[in-house]
Amino acid sequence: MTENFKQISPVIWEIPQGTKDFMNVPARLFASEDMLPIVTRDRTLHQLINVTSLPGILSYAMVMPDAHEGYGFPIGAVAATDLNDGVISPGGIGYDINCGIRLLKSNLIFDEIRDRIERLAGEIYKYVPSGVGKSGRVQLSNAEMEKVLNYGCKWAESNGYAEEGDLNYIESEGYLESADAKTVSRGAVDRGRDQLGTMGAGNHFVEVNVVKKIYDEEAAASFGLKENQFVIQIHTGSRGLGHQVATDYIKQMISLAPHYGINLPDRELSCVPISSPEGQQYFSAMSASANFAWTNRQLITWEIRDAWRNIFGKSSGKLEILYDVAHNIAKIEEHSVNAEKRKVMVHRKGATRSFPAGHPEVTAEYRSVGQPVLIPGSMGTASYVLAGLRGSMELSFGSTCHGSGRLMSRTAARKKINVEELKVELNKKGVHIQTGSLKGLAEEAPDAYKDVEMVVNVVEEAGIAKKVAQLIPVAVIKG
Repeated sequence: MTENFKQISPVIWEIPQGTKDFMNVPARLFASEDMLPIVTRDRTLHQLINVTSLPGILSYAMVMPDAHEGYGFPIGAVAATDLNDGVISPGGIGYDINCGIRLLKSNLIFDEIRDRIERLAGEIYKYVPSGVGKSGRVQLSNAEMEKVLNYGCKWAESNGYAEEGDLNYIESEGYLESADAKTVSRGAVDRGRDQLGTMGAGNHFVEVNVVKKIYDEEAAASFGLKENQFVIQIHTGSRGLGHQVATDYIKQMISLAPHYGINLPDRELSCVPISSPEGQQYFSAMSASANFAWTNRQLITWEIRDAWRNIFGKSSGKLEILYDVAHNIAKIEEHSVNAEKRKVMVHRKGATRSFPAGHPEVTAEYRSVGQPVLIPGSMGTASYVLAGLRGSMELSFGSTCHGSGRLMSRTAARKKINVEELKVELNKKGVHIQTGSLKGLAEEAPDAYKDVEMVVNVVEEAGIAKKVAQLIPVAVIKG
């Protein structure tokens, strides 16, 4: 496959339109040259080329340097479709709708609380339910579930689960008005009813970090970050509710494709026209699932704040939200296509919004430096805070990477990685682990993922995001 690559820049590669007969646009890959052998290990490029066949796709389909094989779209993919003539594809969003990252920041520095990190990890583990099928502290009626789906974090704020100003630091303020609870099946509602405020399993986590290094003083000051500061990451999404919404609509769209005359090289790319009744229904259900996911991270924030006060007391100050970003979502945005401003449907699957300084959707406090972009590493490795750059609007529909990206399948990781040795290794690094599943620990080991520093270096060199701060883990809480 790499023999077809055309090098656009040191870190941008293109597979030309015409490489396959069905391609409507070229395919692009953001990667350094030494990362190319990694991306050819699985079906990532094969899936990326298939994405170019979507009706109404604009400019090119692309994957970020953390890309790996997924369902339909590869994970790490970005694709924009025409709002009038294009399609919407659940495979371009994924099963965990609005899986995303939230970063909380404190006023404390690591040296002040070093001896209480293990206690804090245990308290967070107690307060934030984790693992497959675990129920949360909040149980909702049908009427309240409808409000969560329709209003997202606005519901959380009106019910006492948010502090003043929280919503200003969440992408879209934690609420998509395109949501309609009526488009979400009863089965999906029932799966999500008791899951607000829960982490789940897999690669979801709460991680306690210390700011190790500042790369951009101006942006860090704007974000409220400084060296040795104590921060907390939350990574989770829409839980069983979002998974059921994806399942429901993928099944429907597979059967509807012939009706709309849609011919695709892979049935996993199932889609319908955005303007169709089914396209509008899915977009509303996806938006409702996104609202649920933002509310889920908001309730986890509420739980962590309780745990925080139990360990450090009220005098330790507030845990504030630095930012919250989605990385499995489709959104209507304005972008320049062939020098013409157009509203398009941007699919981001394992990719993060990366709007630059001056963009009207960037939180006012950060608008002079660009939108915060949160890039978690793998357990035991560094994570990064980036800021969006102007190049993202020119090259990637305002998008960048979302993490380090898997190297091994979960099955391969379980076979290769010795969990007891991993725990010893992490302990030597000063990382406290709280988990209910040793199997899950092996699946998320650092060796199962790409080098996150290589990934962020690529997006910085491409000019779509810049490094602001490096975070190192001191405690990891998982299901």
